[in-house]
This record gives sequence, C-alpha cells and structure tokens, in this order.
Amino acid sequence: MPSPPALHHEMYYHIYNRGNNREDLFVEERNYTYFLNLYARYIEPVAETFAYCLLRNHFHLLVRIKSEGEIVEIRKDSKAFGVSRQFSNLFNAYAKSINNTYGRTGSLFQHPFGRVPITCSSHFTQVVVYIHHNPQKHGFTTDFRDWKHSSYNSLLSTGATRLKRDTVIDWFGGRDSFIQWHDNWPGESEDPKGLQDL
Repeated sequence: MPSPPALHHEMYYHIYNRGNNREDLFVEERNYTYFLNLYARYIEPVAETFAYCLLRNHFHLLVRIKSEGEIVEIRKDSKAFGVSRQFSNLFNAYAKSINNTYGRTGSLFQHPFGRVPITCSSHFTQVVVYIHHNPQKHGFTTDFRDWKHSSYNSLLSTGATRLKRDTVIDWFGGRDSFIQWHDNWPGESEDPKGLQDL
C-alpha cells in the first residue's frame, strides 16, 4: 500500500480515522474528554480546528495546518513540529492509554489515517455539514443536534471554545445560514467524495 501524501502547511484537510477492524475507540464517556485533551496537546500547536465529531468507532476533523512560521512562534524556538508526526503521537498516546485501561493489546486505530485536502469553499461547507450529520447517518442518534461529541452546538454557542467559530460562521454567511445548511442537508447523496465507507 503506498504511503499517504504528506500534510502541507497552510492547507485545509478533512482528517478521519476509525478503530482497527471497526473496533470502538471510545468505550466510556470519559474517553471522549481524554481524547480531546490529548488533541489539544498534540494538534492545537500545529493546526486550527473548524469542526469535529467523535463517534464510538471513528472520528472526523476539519483542520487547517498552520504555517511553519506560526508553529515556530508557538514553540518559541527555531524548529517546527512534524505535522503528521503530531497526529501519530496523538493516536499512539490515546491507544496506549486505552490498551492499559482496558487490558487490550495491538493497534487501536486503522493505519494510515485518512486525509482529504479541502480545495474550494463549497467543499469546506459540505465537509462541515457532513461531519456534524455523521452521528445521525450512522444511527448513533436520531437527531445530529443531540450528539454531545460534535462541534455543532459549540459553534452555535457563545461560550469559550478552541474552535475557529467566527471563521466557520462567517464562511456560511452567518448563524442563520449555518443552521439552514444543516437543516437542509440531503443526506448520503451529498457525502464528500471517498467517504461513503465510513
């Protein structure tokens, strides 16, 4: 199997992964919080996050990889992080914790993790809505708005968030338009290319 393409600075990506052999990644509620804490540690230094959804056996992210200059500024030294390495570090740290906690062995995540470049505004919009609809699509809830482990409600709230909330809402043309796009999503016929198997 060929190696996946490298993640490039200043590009937007839909990143996704699932449990090896479709195994659950999140066993208990506390696992979701732990994953997000690790995400803040490993990914926030190298990427901005616009949307996410964590499901029992897979997850989706929409990110922009920061420029080398932005990463160096955060680190306060002269070297930028290897971006793909940071994602690997996240997955390895989480898998190690899950393996230790639940007495399992072996790989938790499928390798390599999926990455689809976002190359136009309409693709960005589609991926945000697709990510938020995922819990309903897979039958984890009857209404995607009720899923706690998604960025949908955080993007609509006024509370503190690490998400690029203003950017997302502006991208949709305002809060009402953001809601309307989600309410009018036609479903699987509009899945972004290549993700029907997730």
